[in-house]
Amino acid sequence: MLRVDEHLASAPVDVCFKVGADVERWPEILPHYRWVRFRQRQDFATGVVEMAAWRSFGILDYPTWWVSKMWHDRDVPAVYYEHVEGVTSRMAVRWEFEARGTQTLIRVVHEWEGPRWPLIGRLAASAIIGPGFISAIARRTIAGVAEEAQAQAARR
Repeated sequence: MLRVDEHLASAPVDVCFKVGADVERWPEILPHYRWVRFRQRQDFATGVVEMAAWRSFGILDYPTWWVSKMWHDRDVPAVYYEHVEGVTSRMAVRWEFEARGTQTLIRVVHEWEGPRWPLIGRLAASAIIGPGFISAIARRTIAGVAEEAQAQAARR
Protein backbone atom coordinates (compact mmCIF):
# COMPACT_ATOMS: atom_id res chain seq x y z
CA MET A 1 0.00 0.00 0.00
CA LEU A 2 1.26 3.43 -0.93
CA ARG A 3 -0.62 6.53 0.22
CA VAL A 4 0.50 10.07 -0.60
CA ASP A 5 -1.28 13.07 0.91
CA GLU A 6 -0.30 16.69 0.26
CA HIS A 7 -1.21 20.21 1.32
CA LEU A 8 0.18 23.56 0.16
CA ALA A 9 0.91 25.88 3.08
CA SER A 10 1.38 29.65 2.83
CA ALA A 11 4.38 29.55 5.15
CA PRO A 12 8.15 29.11 4.78
CA VAL A 13 9.57 25.60 4.72
CA ASP A 14 11.49 26.03 8.01
CA VAL A 15 8.31 26.97 9.88
CA CYS A 16 6.34 24.08 8.35
CA PHE A 17 9.12 21.64 9.22
CA LYS A 18 9.29 22.84 12.84
CA VAL A 19 5.52 22.54 13.34
CA GLY A 20 5.41 19.17 11.58
CA ALA A 21 8.30 17.77 13.62
CA ASP A 22 7.15 19.14 17.00
CA VAL A 23 4.70 16.27 17.53
CA GLU A 24 4.31 16.81 21.26
CA ARG A 25 2.45 20.04 20.48
CA TRP A 26 0.05 18.32 18.07
CA PRO A 27 -2.71 17.69 20.63
CA GLU A 28 -2.73 21.46 21.33
CA ILE A 29 -3.10 22.43 17.67
CA LEU A 30 -4.87 19.37 16.21
CA PRO A 31 -8.20 18.55 17.87
CA HIS A 32 -8.28 15.01 16.44
CA TYR A 33 -5.09 14.05 18.32
CA ARG A 34 -5.83 12.48 21.71
CA TRP A 35 -2.21 12.39 22.90
CA VAL A 36 1.41 12.26 21.77
CA ARG A 37 4.14 11.22 24.19
CA PHE A 38 7.69 10.08 23.86
CA ARG A 39 8.47 6.72 25.43
CA GLN A 40 12.15 7.38 24.72
CA ARG A 41 13.35 10.82 23.71
CA GLN A 42 16.81 11.14 22.23
CA ASP A 43 16.54 14.69 20.87
CA PHE A 44 14.01 17.01 19.24
CA ALA A 45 11.74 14.87 17.02
CA THR A 46 13.87 11.81 17.66
CA GLY A 47 13.04 8.72 19.69
CA VAL A 48 10.15 6.33 20.24
CA VAL A 49 6.83 8.14 20.21
CA GLU A 50 3.33 6.94 21.09
CA MET A 51 0.43 8.65 19.30
CA ALA A 52 -3.33 8.42 19.51
CA ALA A 53 -5.90 10.14 17.32
CA TRP A 54 -9.59 10.08 16.55
CA ARG A 55 -10.86 9.01 13.13
CA SER A 56 -14.16 10.81 12.76
CA PHE A 57 -17.06 9.16 10.94
CA GLY A 58 -19.58 12.00 11.23
CA ILE A 59 -21.18 11.54 14.63
CA LEU A 60 -18.88 8.65 15.60
CA ASP A 61 -15.22 9.07 16.59
CA TYR A 62 -13.14 5.91 16.35
CA PRO A 63 -9.96 5.76 18.49
CA THR A 64 -6.66 4.92 16.78
CA TRP A 65 -3.25 4.31 18.37
CA TRP A 66 0.31 3.48 17.28
CA VAL A 67 3.95 3.64 18.36
CA SER A 68 6.77 4.72 16.05
CA LYS A 69 10.48 5.19 15.92
CA MET A 70 10.87 8.81 14.85
CA TRP A 71 13.84 10.75 13.44
CA HIS A 72 14.40 13.75 11.23
CA ASP A 73 16.81 15.41 8.84
CA ARG A 74 16.72 19.22 8.94
CA ASP A 75 18.85 19.45 5.79
CA VAL A 76 16.37 17.58 3.57
CA PRO A 77 14.01 18.63 5.42
CA ALA A 78 12.04 15.53 6.35
CA VAL A 79 10.63 13.63 9.31
CA TYR A 80 10.61 9.84 9.30
CA TYR A 81 8.65 7.21 11.22
CA GLU A 82 8.77 3.45 11.41
CA HIS A 83 5.64 2.11 13.10
CA VAL A 84 6.64 -0.55 15.63
CA GLU A 85 3.38 -1.21 17.54
CA GLY A 86 -0.29 -1.14 16.64
CA VAL A 87 -2.23 -2.35 13.60
CA THR A 88 0.09 -0.35 11.33
CA SER A 89 3.28 -1.99 12.63
CA ARG A 90 6.02 -2.11 9.95
CA MET A 91 4.67 0.96 8.14
CA ALA A 92 7.21 3.52 6.90
CA VAL A 93 6.13 7.16 6.93
CA ARG A 94 7.95 10.15 5.49
CA TRP A 95 6.95 13.80 5.96
CA GLU A 96 8.52 15.95 3.22
CA PHE A 97 8.65 19.76 3.12
CA GLU A 98 9.33 21.29 -0.29
CA ALA A 99 9.71 25.04 -0.82
CA ARG A 100 7.49 26.41 -3.57
CA GLY A 101 8.38 30.09 -3.67
CA THR A 102 6.90 31.63 -0.51
CA GLN A 103 4.83 28.50 0.09
CA THR A 104 5.64 24.96 1.21
CA LEU A 105 4.29 21.70 -0.14
CA ILE A 106 3.81 19.35 2.79
CA ARG A 107 3.72 15.75 1.58
CA VAL A 108 3.21 12.65 3.72
CA VAL A 109 4.06 9.28 2.21
CA HIS A 110 2.90 6.04 3.87
CA GLU A 111 4.32 2.72 2.64
CA TRP A 112 3.06 -0.52 4.12
CA GLU A 113 2.49 -4.15 3.21
CA GLY A 114 -0.52 -4.26 5.51
CA PRO A 115 -1.22 -6.09 8.73
CA ARG A 116 -0.03 -9.67 9.09
CA TRP A 117 -3.51 -11.07 8.61
CA PRO A 118 -3.57 -14.23 6.51
CA LEU A 119 -5.19 -13.78 3.09
CA ILE A 120 -6.74 -10.35 3.73
CA GLY A 121 -3.88 -8.21 5.15
CA ARG A 122 -2.87 -6.47 1.91
CA LEU A 123 -6.46 -6.06 0.76
CA ALA A 124 -7.50 -4.59 4.12
CA ALA A 125 -4.58 -2.13 3.94
CA SER A 126 -5.31 -1.01 0.38
CA ALA A 127 -9.10 -0.93 0.47
CA ILE A 128 -9.99 0.05 4.05
CA ILE A 129 -7.17 0.99 6.40
CA GLY A 130 -5.20 3.10 3.91
CA PRO A 131 -7.95 5.35 2.57
CA GLY A 132 -10.37 5.11 5.49
CA PHE A 133 -7.95 5.62 8.36
CA ILE A 134 -4.38 6.47 7.33
CA SER A 135 -5.14 9.08 4.66
CA ALA A 136 -8.20 10.39 6.49
CA ILE A 137 -6.13 11.15 9.58
CA ALA A 138 -3.09 12.32 7.57
CA ARG A 139 -5.14 14.85 5.57
CA ARG A 140 -6.51 16.41 8.78
CA THR A 141 -3.05 16.41 10.35
CA ILE A 142 -1.34 18.02 7.36
CA ALA A 143 -4.06 20.69 7.10
CA GLY A 144 -3.72 21.47 10.81
CA VAL A 145 0.08 21.63 10.62
CA ALA A 146 -0.23 23.98 7.62
CA GLU A 147 -2.73 26.18 9.47
CA GLU A 148 -0.46 26.46 12.54
CA ALA A 149 2.60 27.15 10.36
CA GLN A 150 0.70 29.90 8.54
CA ALA A 151 -0.34 31.45 11.86
CA GLN A 152 3.24 31.34 13.15
CA ALA A 153 4.58 32.83 9.91
CA ALA A 154 2.04 35.67 10.09
CA ARG A 155 3.25 36.51 13.63
CA ARG A 156 6.90 36.74 12.50
